[in-house]
Amino acid sequence: MQTFKDRLASLWPGERQTKIAADIDMTMAGFSRIWHEGGLPKAETLRRIKKLKGCSIDWLLTGEGEPFPVRVAEQAYDTLGNPVNIEDFVYVPRYAIEAEAGYGSLVSDEEPLFTMAFPKNWINAMISSDVRELSVIFVKGDSMEGVLNDGDIILVQQINTIRRDGLYVLRVNDNLLVKRLQLMPSNVVNVISANEAYPTFQIQLNNMHEDVQIIGKVLWFGRYL
Repeated sequence: MQTFKDRLASLWPGERQTKIAADIDMTMAGFSRIWHEGGLPKAETLRRIKKLKGCSIDWLLTGEGEPFPVRVAEQAYDTLGNPVNIEDFVYVPRYAIEAEAGYGSLVSDEEPLFTMAFPKNWINAMISSDVRELSVIFVKGDSMEGVLNDGDIILVQQINTIRRDGLYVLRVNDNLLVKRLQLMPSNVVNVISANEAYPTFQIQLNNMHEDVQIIGKVLWFGRYL
C-alpha cells in the first residue's frame, strides 16, 4: 500500500530529496521527518504541493480518489471555428528553463509559462509511461547546432536511465545539458555534441555520481523560422 512518502515521490519522479524539500520550502530536518519517519506536513505545505503539481490534497494525504481531478472545461475550437474535443490532447507544461547545448546554465525553480497541446494518440504511440513525466523546455547554446539550435523548444520525457541511443537531457552539477547519448560496452555512455568544438566525454552508468544524472529523453523539438 502506498504511503504519503510514495505519493509525494511520485510527483517528483527520480528527483533528489534536497530538490523536493527546496520546491516545497521545507528545511531538510522537517523534510526528513516526512521522508524517514512517516510524518505529515502542515496545511500550508500541502497547499504549496497542490499549487506546484495540481494534485488533490485528499489523494495526497489518504491515497483515496484521483490524484489529478478532472475539471469540466468549456468547449474548445480550432482557428477555423470548428469544435475540438479537448480529450484528444495531452497538455504539457512549458517552462522557462534552458537546457544548455553548450557547457550548461544554472537552472532555478520555475512555474510553468503555459501549457502546450499535443495529440494524445501521438503521445501514446511514443511513450507508455505517465504523461505527467512530460515537460517542454528551451535549448540554449551551439554545441548541438544543426540538430538542436539555440532557441529550439524540446518535449522531454522524464526518465533517469538510457535504454537506447538518442538525444537526452542530463544534469551535471546544477547545470542542464542536452546531448546525444551513445551506449557503449560495459555500461559506458558517450556524451556527444554535434559541434566538433565541444569534446565528447563519458559517463559510467554503474558508477553515477550524485552530481551527474540523466533527466529525460528528447521526444520532439519545435523551431521558429
